[in-house]
Amino acid sequence: MARISLKAVVKKNETGALILSLLLGLKTESWVEDESGNLLLGNHEPYTKFSYPVILEDQVIGFVKGDENAALIADLLIHLARKEAEKKKLGSEVLNLYLEINMIYNFSEKLAQTIDAPAICAITLNEARREIRSDNGVIILWDEKTRKLGVITSSGDEFFNQETINKQTDLLLKIIWGIQSEIISDTTFLIDAGIVMPEVKSLIYSALKVNHRVMGVIVLGSNEDILYTAADLKLLTTLALQSSAAIESALLYDKNIREAKEREDAMRLINEISGKFVPYEFIGALGHTVLTDVKLGDQVEKVVTVLFSDIRDYTALSEEMTPEDNFKFVCSFNERMGPAICKNKGFINQYLGDAIMAIFPGNASDALCAAIEMQKQVGILNTERSANGQSPIKIGVGMHTGPLIMGITGDADRLDATTISDTVNTASRLESLTKQYKADIILSDACAEQIVQKEKFHLRNIGLVQLKGKHRSINIHECFNGNSEEDIFKKQRTLSTFNMGIYNYLNSSFAASVQAFNSVVEVHPGDRTAEFFLSNAKDFMKNGTPENWTGVLEMRTK
Repeated sequence: MARISLKAVVKKNETGALILSLLLGLKTESWVEDESGNLLLGNHEPYTKFSYPVILEDQVIGFVKGDENAALIADLLIHLARKEAEKKKLGSEVLNLYLEINMIYNFSEKLAQTIDAPAICAITLNEARREIRSDNGVIILWDEKTRKLGVITSSGDEFFNQETINKQTDLLLKIIWGIQSEIISDTTFLIDAGIVMPEVKSLIYSALKVNHRVMGVIVLGSNEDILYTAADLKLLTTLALQSSAAIESALLYDKNIREAKEREDAMRLINEISGKFVPYEFIGALGHTVLTDVKLGDQVEKVVTVLFSDIRDYTALSEEMTPEDNFKFVCSFNERMGPAICKNKGFINQYLGDAIMAIFPGNASDALCAAIEMQKQVGILNTERSANGQSPIKIGVGMHTGPLIMGITGDADRLDATTISDTVNTASRLESLTKQYKADIILSDACAEQIVQKEKFHLRNIGLVQLKGKHRSINIHECFNGNSEEDIFKKQRTLSTFNMGIYNYLNSSFAASVQAFNSVVEVHPGDRTAEFFLSNAKDFMKNGTPENWTGVLEMRTK
């Protein structure tokens, strides 16, 4: 606080008038001088009998000289000077309080602008270093999860080492968590412990705490022997308390966000895993985005193409393998077939051991492309099996297009995604026919009619069939795009002759049919489908046809 001068006291109108009035009333020959001897009130007399100092806070600020009345005037001036000093001190305190309140208000405004804990710590440290002289500063927080101290933000010269402070956790907890705020003028013990750098001479710190729980500390340091004051400690403590709640809220917000993200990630993982058991396309068809939204009784009817595939003679094949080898084989086989289906806009409804049921919601062309890709993958697999001395495998694929109901069935405790439709049964039985007709891919007429750009596919009609349990026959086709290049070439070359053989066969012209199929087999001895019809035609020529035979093959087994 600035020193009070006697001149300032006596020059005030009311004070000066009071002193002059007193001088006149006492008829005294006294006068007032400042500490340098300059006349302030009254008149100099040639001689001085008495001289009384005017003392304020142990300092002489002036004199009253003259006769014996000078003592009375000196006492009055001392009293007035003290009053003036008190007023000035009070004004200074009010001003400082206003500045402190204004600083705290502005500081609070800054804190309110962020919800990020490190940013709040940086604002707090910058504000502390702006108000309190220091060469460096740091804010350290205690992590309950890791049980470690961590430097959240620092400023100025480095004077705290994070690795070291965690080696000295017990000491720091005892100092900071015990005392909570302090001025340290002798840093020797901290330097010896390796907590602060040797150049640090003075420290001041205050704990960051919420509800009597210490969560961290703000520390300021100086490379000089600074005598930090109680006012500095009070200010630092105020900043620490003000920021603690904001830091706590930010940490809680981060925790909530993190936990929400963890829950979201967990749900996403659950949905991803569940999507491997129940296809997303199935769930989407029911009008939902995640499996957790489905409920018992959800169902939808759509026109789709259903595809069934099955490994030929799998029972005999599996007998050659151990259960473990059998399982590994099926897994590796499905790993090849699944992508072929998904790539062509289908989804696998069920893996049925060595069989696969897939659904194609779009055009039947997608299902046919998938079937062709599956046959090509079998070709690649057989090349690998041959190199390992293993026998080749074959698969049959059947498909049919028609209405299908997808839905959730079961009971309150056990739900199951299921499909209910005659379309599924038909596709399954067409797959079974591939064994009888010796064809790799068989599709129904309903499926073939939906296919766009038929010229891209190698199709040939293989007549009519009445499936087991059905009263009406359906027209079926073979697709040989998935065959070997030589096979495709020869089947294309003999296609017109094959079609003539089918025409004569359906019209009971078995001699002409035998002739046509003989021609096909001569050119292509590997055409086992032509051999099938050739054998049937010869048998009908020899033994005759059943009564009311219309060319339809009746399927008596599933």
